[in-house]
Amino acid sequence: MFQVLETTEIAGNVFRQRILAPRIARKRKAGQFLVLRHGEDGERVPLTIVGSDPAEGSVTVIFQAVGKSTSVFSRLRAGDAYTDVVGPLGKPTHIEKFGTVIGIGGGIGAAPLLPIAAAVKEAGNRLVTILGARTKELIILEDELRAVSDAMVVTTDDGSYAAKGFVTTALQEMIDRGEKIDLCIAIGPVVMMRAVAEVTRLRRIRTVVSLNPIMVDATGMCGACRVTVGGAVKFACVDGPEFDGHQVDFKELVLRNRSYLKEERAAMDRYEHEGGGCMGGGAAGHAKREDR
Repeated sequence: MFQVLETTEIAGNVFRQRILAPRIARKRKAGQFLVLRHGEDGERVPLTIVGSDPAEGSVTVIFQAVGKSTSVFSRLRAGDAYTDVVGPLGKPTHIEKFGTVIGIGGGIGAAPLLPIAAAVKEAGNRLVTILGARTKELIILEDELRAVSDAMVVTTDDGSYAAKGFVTTALQEMIDRGEKIDLCIAIGPVVMMRAVAEVTRLRRIRTVVSLNPIMVDATGMCGACRVTVGGAVKFACVDGPEFDGHQVDFKELVLRNRSYLKEERAAMDRYEHEGGGCMGGGAAGHAKREDR
């Protein structure tokens, strides 16, 4: 059993959680993730490791409670425990001195961006962060990302905070100003990552996207996170989660990302009907996308 040390709501239905997992805390690197399971019949949910404290033996994750399993996770408090915490999994982010790096986080994608951004800055790069969300209430980790960035732009789709527009709007403005960009790292909803890749493709700016939203089993055995990259079949969990954004077949990815919407919604409906009281209940449909 893996004890929960703290659960804090940092935005509407977005939670930061510290979990006691000493081995993972010592070994994890930027870009890697872990798998959480609560209850013997609970589903496996992959979440990026946002941070760790090796001295305390803790790891930190951030997630949005939008499906049954993540809703169960959000109700866990200090002293409660997960049945399983497995990790670190996935290939770490390749970090070197690239030059100027643009880090783009859309919505909950700011969480996996944070450890990567910190590692990029520590390696001596100039880091410019673009942080975006639909509304002001969904902006997370602004202070933390600003602290590791040389410059930062915040956007909201509805204009309720900072600059009105999309992250791609801010990115295009940088390109139009003649900003020298050596690498772009984009993490967020699939449609956002696709849009970023289309903008950078025209200028041949190397772009890395993280496909963690489609992971399920996280061991390469279930095959649900299959994605075509450069004409070859890859598995997001074991071959990634990061890939060349210009090589990803986003059309296929969008369709795969919607495969289990019906089952996920049915599981959430049952959970809400039951009053959300069964924390050790069965798996919520299929552990997939941001809808877990």
